[in-house]
Amino acid sequence: MSASDVVISGIGLVSSLGEGPDAHWSKLTQPGLQPVLETARFAPYTIHPLPEIDWNLQISKRGDQRQMETWQRLGTYAAGLALDDAGIKGNDELCATMDMVVAAGGGERDEAVDATILAASESRNDRDVLLNEKLTTDLRPTLFLAQLSNLLAGNISIVHKVTGSSRTFMGEEGAGVAAVETAAARIRSGQSTHVLVGGAFQTEHSDMLLGYELAGYLHRDAWKPVWQRQGMQGGGVVTGSGGAFLVLEQRAHAISRGRRIYAELGPIVSGRARRRQGELAATIGALLDQAVKPNGKLLTLSGASGAHAATAAERSVLDAHPALATRGFSTMTGHMKEAQFPFAVALAALAVERKAAYPAFDAQAEKPFEGVPDSALATAIGYHQFEGVALVKAA
Repeated sequence: MSASDVVISGIGLVSSLGEGPDAHWSKLTQPGLQPVLETARFAPYTIHPLPEIDWNLQISKRGDQRQMETWQRLGTYAAGLALDDAGIKGNDELCATMDMVVAAGGGERDEAVDATILAASESRNDRDVLLNEKLTTDLRPTLFLAQLSNLLAGNISIVHKVTGSSRTFMGEEGAGVAAVETAAARIRSGQSTHVLVGGAFQTEHSDMLLGYELAGYLHRDAWKPVWQRQGMQGGGVVTGSGGAFLVLEQRAHAISRGRRIYAELGPIVSGRARRRQGELAATIGALLDQAVKPNGKLLTLSGASGAHAATAAERSVLDAHPALATRGFSTMTGHMKEAQFPFAVALAALAVERKAAYPAFDAQAEKPFEGVPDSALATAIGYHQFEGVALVKAA
């Protein structure tokens, strides 16, 4: 144990299961829990929708809410939950010296504007003129601002006054892995004492689903747990709306504030396998070897997406390690893209802090875990690319 260890002192979670660490722990530790699903709105695709959220609880100004899209509100809300949980929200000194690392996507398109442009283009050949006309009417500057990835970090700064350095990563699960990896590295090196890190994803928008479906990734059959979608119609991914933010601190900094510590964040390792050359399983195995040497059973919170090739490779590696008791949490929350890895780390920290394991989310595919988990593994094997693993240890 060292004063410069990276510890988790705040957790903010939102998913179809509810909001906050307590709500998620309560739900996910219920044996036989059934996920919240929406099957009609985007048929033939199933999603895990957001719960009812009172945005006013974390974003008090209606003007701030109006200028954000849902994914930005969701991320800003989850960030506020984490700051509250860590006892930092409202402390001007701590917020002013707090750094931020965000994993973000590209924003949500205005589907109504897209539809009107496409409809008009069917009856006109002067489409360059048409677009110029739309630029002066429908394509307002604020529409483009809302697509900027770093606007999530900007809104968190505006709403919660977190005004230290800020970084934004793009790139699906890889963005979440890089964000947590970078935040932890800054603390270990002494560049930061406390960092807000996380991401959000809003799937209840046709263009978000389109991004997956263009490459054939979305599951089309009746819903099944994440490990049981091999060979079914579609690509295996069932998405979910959600957000996950963590407050990471230098151990000495957290202790000086008298804060509860959920867990210590151990090694974080990442990679990019050449998947077309069949290297994914070997890469995952190498990451596990770098992150942890299991001594007895190890609870593993897997961010497996359900994508056929990636999920099959991850399962083959995890099943080959008899010490690993895996929990594929996408079965309960859906795949949350940039937020997937921070969410996995958060769930691992909750299990370690509360000295109890989650029951199997899929009794057919997941092994039971007996005893007290003094450490837990978090994984995010990208549905398309990028792989990451982190070890979370008792504080």
